[in-house]
Amino acid sequence: MKIHPLGPQRIQERMRQIEARMSELFGAEMQKKSGDTATVRPGAPVGGVGAGVLRPLGAFAADRSALTVVADSAADEFGLDRALFRALIGAESGWNSRAVSPKGAQGLAQLMPATAGSLGVTEPFDPAQNLRGGARYLRRMLDEFGTVDLALAAYNAGPGAVRRYGGIPPYSETQAYVRKILAEIRG
Repeated sequence: MKIHPLGPQRIQERMRQIEARMSELFGAEMQKKSGDTATVRPGAPVGGVGAGVLRPLGAFAADRSALTVVADSAADEFGLDRALFRALIGAESGWNSRAVSPKGAQGLAQLMPATAGSLGVTEPFDPAQNLRGGARYLRRMLDEFGTVDLALAAYNAGPGAVRRYGGIPPYSETQAYVRKILAEIRG
């Protein structure tokens, strides 16, 4: 697969398309914020693309209440508990639709590019697509592993790790992640 860097005009055009789609989804809840762009060191990898490639991550931001509406809709669509899915998104990205992890996970639900593709997510920084993809993936993990704790561990560490260890893997990050989300939903 070849990656073709986008020029500034194409990026601006694509951002206008995404912003128009966000406005369709969120209507008046969508707020354009001037100056809401990422600050990046020259040569730093951004957006999960190779080193030295810079991609602006957006000139708009949806407020938390608008994102919550979309997250709840995705949770409902895939039969998930809303509080569970909200807690997962909070743990994954802190509700930052432009989040990129050091390992390359992207967006609100922190989907890895290959996983996103398998879930039909073509624009990982589009909140609606990313949240639907994350909800679909969590549903798959719940269906496969049968319990919330194992599904969360699989979401975080990968289903292979849960299968390999026959339970929550002995990774401190994954164990803390599961504890954090369970504590949040149990109040």
